[in-house]
Amino acid sequence: MKNLGNMMKQAQQMQERMAEMQAKLDLTELSGSAGAGMVAVTLDGKGNMKKVAIDKALLDPNEVEVLEDLILAAFADAKHKVEAHVAAEMAKMTGGLQLPPGFKMPF
Repeated sequence: MKNLGNMMKQAQQMQERMAEMQAKLDLTELSGSAGAGMVAVTLDGKGNMKKVAIDKALLDPNEVEVLEDLILAAFADAKHKVEAHVAAEMAKMTGGLQLPPGFKMPF
């Protein structure tokens, strides 16, 4: 039964660390860009969009598709950075323990 008690204690500690990490992710902001920085998208650590910046030179009604593509590319860049950041934080927390593919924490 001592092992069960230790496992429960470790699970509780992991849960506390997860809550701390989630709180930090709310405060973390990462940006992605496209078009040589003409479009930038900022996401929080949970992937929620916080800000979009567009260079005024791109505001041409005849080039809307280009602007749309650049926004999507900047978002994808920012999302990749968020995912890499979350993976690195999870690796720190789990001590390098490999989680099953598709297992997403904390969200």
